[in-house]
Amino acid sequence: MKTEIKNDYVIAYPQGRIDSQTANDYQEEFLKIIEENEGLKLEINMEGIEYVSSAGLRIFLKIQKTVKDLKLTELSSDVYDIFNVTGFTDIMNVRKVMRRISVDGCEVIGRGFYGTVYRIDEDTIVKVYESPESIPMIENEQLRAKQAFRSGIPTAISYDIVRVGDSYGSVFEMLKAKTLNDLVIENPENVDDITAKYVDFIKTVHGTVMEKGILPYARDEFIDHLDVEREYLDDDIYDTLKKYLSELPQDDHVVHGDIMMKNVMMVDGELMLIDMDTLMAGQPVFDLAGLYVAYMAFPEDEPGNSEGFLGITDAMATHIWNEIFNRYFSGFSEEEKATILDKLKIVAYIRFLFIISVTDYKNGELGAIRINHTKQHLRELLPRVDNLYFSTEPS
Repeated sequence: MKTEIKNDYVIAYPQGRIDSQTANDYQEEFLKIIEENEGLKLEINMEGIEYVSSAGLRIFLKIQKTVKDLKLTELSSDVYDIFNVTGFTDIMNVRKVMRRISVDGCEVIGRGFYGTVYRIDEDTIVKVYESPESIPMIENEQLRAKQAFRSGIPTAISYDIVRVGDSYGSVFEMLKAKTLNDLVIENPENVDDITAKYVDFIKTVHGTVMEKGILPYARDEFIDHLDVEREYLDDDIYDTLKKYLSELPQDDHVVHGDIMMKNVMMVDGELMLIDMDTLMAGQPVFDLAGLYVAYMAFPEDEPGNSEGFLGITDAMATHIWNEIFNRYFSGFSEEEKATILDKLKIVAYIRFLFIISVTDYKNGELGAIRINHTKQHLRELLPRVDNLYFSTEPS
């Protein structure tokens, strides 16, 4: 039986039928592969299997008890139905064969931290993940989208997972949809009206409450970020940031995690969220800080960054940020807004430094400038606040 090793998996490629006559032979082969690849997980690629009988199902149960981790992939529809009808899909990691698509020549309508979104045709988009081991991420995004949809947040729900080269993609039906970022590029004279609708939508998202424990908490994620970027922070700065984050009350309101205009679609006149894998529970500061990073922090030491990433000028990015902030905190005094902005910037620079820490952005002269500049900002901002909490209602 052909095998290969990828990452921490040994992949086996059986062929033919697994029935009462062949089941024992297959079992012996699989156990031999496990023994020869001790410590590795086992993936059985079922693309070459035409049929599995009850005897075949039993050997997979035995193997699952033996190996560190087992997954069955690339099952034909007929073979998958056998596993599904018998309930094996509930107790084993079983994945049906996925259709393959190409994105060659397709329009790129968005790029995120984990992947790129392409328009396949007028009605369909696909988000292609960078990692070849991305199916758990896609399944997580599908789950988060369903949770958000049931809570009343308009969101696109993926209806298919596909292969795109060596990677995987999540397919959405988006009839004639455009991102708000696209609309700003096409109609810059309407930027204030677009931003007004956008801010109202963000407030709707932030006003949604999830049942406790459904979503991970943004506060906890940002505390984890601190540990990742620890090497770049002086002890007093690290300790203060961790203290302030830890003191933020847990909150079960929804935050998207990456709610910039590229992840909000206009579909038949209604706004809809995409990229739901980052969905969390927490306070608005975590979303607003992300917007500050996208529209203000990235262009700060790299003029023209907004053009490359968002397709707009740095001046337009600054204008959008100011519109977002002033509309979100409409009715607040200038003194209140100044304090809130300081707190937002602190959380934003935690996020920015984390992004730099885990990507190639940390390399080279620009990386060093960004790291030092971020540390300088944090040292200047922290003495001006004594916590990171703020109300979203004016006093």
